[in-house]
Amino acid sequence: MDATTVAVDLAKDVFEIAVANRAGRIIERKRLTRRQFERFVDTLPAGVEVIMEGCGTAHYWGRRCRARDVSVRLLPVQYVRPYVRRNKTDRTDTEALLEANRCGGIQPVAVKTVEQQAIQALHRVRTQWQATRTARINVMRGVLREFGLPIGVGARTALARIPVLLEDAAVELPGLVRHAVWLLLEEVRALDARIAAIDHELATIAREHPVALRLQQVPGVGVLTSTALVASVGHIHAFRRGRQFASWLGLTPRESSTGGRRYLGGISKRGDVYLRCLLTHGARAVLLTAQRTVGRTPQRATAFQRWAASVAVRRGHNKAAIAVANKLARMIWAVWHHDVDFRVESRVAA
Repeated sequence: MDATTVAVDLAKDVFEIAVANRAGRIIERKRLTRRQFERFVDTLPAGVEVIMEGCGTAHYWGRRCRARDVSVRLLPVQYVRPYVRRNKTDRTDTEALLEANRCGGIQPVAVKTVEQQAIQALHRVRTQWQATRTARINVMRGVLREFGLPIGVGARTALARIPVLLEDAAVELPGLVRHAVWLLLEEVRALDARIAAIDHELATIAREHPVALRLQQVPGVGVLTSTALVASVGHIHAFRRGRQFASWLGLTPRESSTGGRRYLGGISKRGDVYLRCLLTHGARAVLLTAQRTVGRTPQRATAFQRWAASVAVRRGHNKAAIAVANKLARMIWAVWHHDVDFRVESRVAA
């Protein structure tokens, strides 16, 4: 059998396999259960290339194939979908994988290590608990408002005000409602403790991981952002320049050009939403610091801070924050790619 490429359509229980030869022609098809697919991976010969979509469980199977000295390519899902012909089935998905693999312009997704996936799992769990915490606080706020007890804006205000209302016997609140809100409040406190535990684990990782420790030298990059970058970016050298890294994060303008006309709109918002959100929040903090420094002690402001403050004056605070986030992404790429420490530029009087 002249098999050189194996396309795998991943699933929970049923895996579709298409085996192609050097000419790209499919010579064999298989439909395997999970146990059968495990045995199939363990019997793959060296030199065969396995093609999969970069979706759920892809990194696990990629590591398992590489342990057999088998080449693995994980293709981005959004770039494989256009190659699906006719109806979408598992069979046509494997054909689309083989067609997309022939396109030299599609950059594969780097296979994550176990450490990277573990750190990313911590961030995912933390995000889910934060969403649940916000939902519970909103439920308490809405229930109390129905009984004429409005709560001020902000989670901190709510968590400080609600226990006082519940403990006050003079507050007219039905006993059933009082008990239900107490249960919600206890759940929020338990979630706070769990989130704090994950924050402690991430802080420990950030202190011990050399890349995360170096990335925290960049302004606006803290424990969450540095560990999330280490977990999400498989291979920083896959990005040839800082702008490509910023584009991967969705921080570059969306372009719509034709002929001699060029139009640049808002940012593309592609890539990892969580990473872009963390960088944007860090950029807002950097921008606020720059505006205060330029306004109060301009002689202590750096060139980067003066630039950020000038953009905010010309284009507004929100656009300036995204521009700063783009700059921070390029700084992160430079520090990480060249393996150097971040150097604070000298302060020059304005």
